Amino acid sequence: MPRYALKIEYDGRPFCGWQAQKGLPSVQEAIETALARLEPDLPRIAAAGRTDTGVHATGQVAHCDMARDWQPFRLREALNHHLRPLPVAIVECRQVDPEFHARFSAIERQYLFRILERRAPPTFDLGRVWHVKHALDLAAMQDAGRHLIGQHDFTTFRASQCQAASPVKTLDMLEISRNQGLSGAEIHFRLRARSFLHNQVRSIVGTLERVGAGAWPPEQVQSALAACDRAACGPVSPPDGLYLTGVVYPDDPFAG
Repeated sequence: MPRYALKIEYDGRPFCGWQAQKGLPSVQEAIETALARLEPDLPRIAAAGRTDTGVHATGQVAHCDMARDWQPFRLREALNHHLRPLPVAIVECRQVDPEFHARFSAIERQYLFRILERRAPPTFDLGRVWHVKHALDLAAMQDAGRHLIGQHDFTTFRASQCQAASPVKTLDMLEISRNQGLSGAEIHFRLRARSFLHNQVRSIVGTLERVGAGAWPPEQVQSALAACDRAACGPVSPPDGLYLTGVVYPDDPFAG
């Protein structure tokens, strides 16, 4: 069976997350339903990351196996036709080696978290940013965030229901910047790692927001990390501002 890599964009608000769950709408189910309109009885698709309820993506990657050869362009167009009107789009489609696996072949995941920093509530970006009414101290958050870069035991920043075999992860990048968005000033958190624990990004952002708000001194983040105790974590941020923006592979399936 020929295998295809799909680059996927979606608004996570209507879904219970990526993974199919009985009786609940999911991104995986939406795409598998569209695939079934083209060919029945296909194997389940696999994705690079199982995003949670309300989390968005601009660069999710999944693979699917088809019974017959499709021109990638035609497969992409057919899937997008059957996905309408759901807020899910196949941005790119390429045929790949049968050994390619969207999850296990990946060597890096990239996330963006957006905080809208203004008094007035968002309108156009409602559900797509974390709305924070108070000003945030960018330098303090950057100072605190440096303690999290590198290899650590991230038990403090791991959901209690996380199924990862080990809490030890290597955070390769955590960049925090202030940007001007359409709705006003935004704080952007950009994170890169080979893999992340369940709720790791939202736990980190929620904790650093407390630093930016002046409720935590920057050095408390280092203490929280060293505690290896979920109770030492700050509040978990809402999913609204979180985006899976990219997945990196040794051989980029979408290159060229």
